[in-house]
Amino acid sequence: MRLVIVFLLSALLPLSLSHGRDPFAWLYTRQNYFGSMQADTTGGECPDECDCPPSFPVAMYCDGRGLTAMPTIPSRVKYLYLQNNAITAVPDSALINATNLVWLMMHHNQLMSEAIGKKAFLKLEGLERLYVQHNNLTSIPPNLPRSLRDLRINHNKIEKVTPADLEGMDNLTILDLHDNALTDMSTSLKALKSLTLLDISGNKLTKVPEALPEHLHQLYLESNSIDSIPEGFLGRFTQLQYVRMAHNQLTDKGIPPNTFNVTGLVELDLSFNKLERIPPVSTTLQHLYLQANQIKEFTLGSFCSIVDVTNFSKLRTLRLDGNEISRQDIPSESSLCLRLASSIEI
Repeated sequence: MRLVIVFLLSALLPLSLSHGRDPFAWLYTRQNYFGSMQADTTGGECPDECDCPPSFPVAMYCDGRGLTAMPTIPSRVKYLYLQNNAITAVPDSALINATNLVWLMMHHNQLMSEAIGKKAFLKLEGLERLYVQHNNLTSIPPNLPRSLRDLRINHNKIEKVTPADLEGMDNLTILDLHDNALTDMSTSLKALKSLTLLDISGNKLTKVPEALPEHLHQLYLESNSIDSIPEGFLGRFTQLQYVRMAHNQLTDKGIPPNTFNVTGLVELDLSFNKLERIPPVSTTLQHLYLQANQIKEFTLGSFCSIVDVTNFSKLRTLRLDGNEISRQDIPSESSLCLRLASSIEI
């Protein structure tokens, strides 16, 4: 049987090469394989400037087409890809027929807040993902669907977020606002009871936002101008595992005692700040980044208050390079306390 297959393939190959075509192109070329399938026109024709694959009729691909305006969207479409264009506006009428949308990808366009209609997103009751990063937005679009789970609005020009902007978003789990111009968030995040990832790095914040959601798993605050942390900052977060506050203005004075000595935390990044001492951390912490501070002393008590067979730090990564200490400053008994650390960079 194997010889027969080899014979057939050897017979096909010269024939295919003589015509300059691959006889097996149908295996990986969607156009050849599905070319004979009839396009689905339910809810309207596919616009000429977009692709609506017969194999996936609920998706419409309009990405990277040089579009400057919203195309007509058939009502059957659930997944709409409009990224990498030059679209500036979303009028109220643009999505009126697209009530079945689940994903809307509009990142890397030229959207302006004043050109987004107040009712543009109002009827998208099933929308779960909205990607509008890398645009020219100065505010969060109005009347966003309460069904949203993932909102990416980073790399814009947003200066403020109010409670009204995110009102009723009980399902939102990811909010990415990094690299905007935020100076104040007031209590705008308090009602986001399902939020697990919040990225507000790369803004102009001078303090940690008040009333953060209690179920956060990941909190990214790096590259701001935060110089202090509120008392009991991490005490109420029972599920928080990753905290990143690199590239801020934190000093020892601005960090209350035992702020980071909380169980559950897996990674803590305090690099590129102005710390002179190693803050006390929980023995359950696994990764600690303190490089490029002004630390002058290796305080073993920051990691272990008691050291024995069962009491030791779970730390695996410790970075202290770019400080004012050397390897000779590490006490010999650190090998017992930090017995799981694969390397200590100084």
